[in-house]
Amino acid sequence: MPTSPPSDPMTDSPPPVLTVADVQSAAQQIAGHAIQTPLLESPLLNERLGGRLLVKAECLQLGGAFKFRGAYNRISRLDEAERKAGVVAFSSGNHAQGVALAAQMLGVPATIVMPTDAPEIKLANTRAYGADVVLYDREKENRADIARALAADKGAILVPSYDDPFIIAGQGTVGLELAGQAKEIGALLDAVIAPCGGGGLISGCALALNHEISDTEIFIAEPEGFDDTARSLAAGTRLAIEPGARSFCDALLSPMPGELTFSINQKLLAGGLSVSDTQTAQAMKVAYQYLKLVVEPGGAVALAAAVSGAYDCRDKTVAVICSGGNVDADIFAEAISLDDPLA
Repeated sequence: MPTSPPSDPMTDSPPPVLTVADVQSAAQQIAGHAIQTPLLESPLLNERLGGRLLVKAECLQLGGAFKFRGAYNRISRLDEAERKAGVVAFSSGNHAQGVALAAQMLGVPATIVMPTDAPEIKLANTRAYGADVVLYDREKENRADIARALAADKGAILVPSYDDPFIIAGQGTVGLELAGQAKEIGALLDAVIAPCGGGGLISGCALALNHEISDTEIFIAEPEGFDDTARSLAAGTRLAIEPGARSFCDALLSPMPGELTFSINQKLLAGGLSVSDTQTAQAMKVAYQYLKLVVEPGGAVALAAAVSGAYDCRDKTVAVICSGGNVDADIFAEAISLDDPLA
């Protein structure tokens, strides 16, 4: 299996050790800026699944995805000189929007490297938040190299999409909130499932969940062909995606698990689940029909794992994270035109 380095920035030094204290610090840092998103439930959906399903609706977060949490936690900690120099990031769209919005709120110039085939809504929103967008061809160019060169030229700070302690801690506030909300309604969770690309969301959440509800199993969900974290967990070492893999889950197409994220996930995750694009589209339909949520493909894979039976919810209480809702209208319309897979 391929084990070539990913396109995201890496270092040769050992990864730092993160704890739940870092997530708790991030929660204080973003309080009053990020939204505490709801934990939703549909009695009809529960009946059809044969269990209790709770949905953490991060598609309702500022910027339309959980990425704002990590971006704000990272950028808000820059000193005055660093803020003046600005930030550079690379992303297919959700991290781009999170960085652009956080930077706008904090008065920091932002430049974002994005693929030419990014969803139009993500490109438009990133620009609307005031960021300069630099486009690249994901088939021919290396986004990390472009971003590094831009950062060096501008003297700006590079803000990674996942392999950064402050980013991971910020994303982990999703898990911290989820655990607290579940306790408030007396829900004893058998499992939590979250989407996984580079692993920033799930690694941060795993730190929080392992501390708050340690008996709960934690799983990732990935698109078929992009199950690099699941395969890496099974192999005990980081593996890259197989060449030629394709998916409409644009938010989850990272080439390889992050070094820091994998060091956490390897210790705390129970395993990985993969779902097809068809199952993901059906989950988008379910989110719309039963919960009245607009969820993008990458944001729907954890729900897809529960709805499709990749994870058996019968007689269990399961929480899934719908991580983003930035989807172009034509793709969403096609998804919600599908038949209800649970009817």
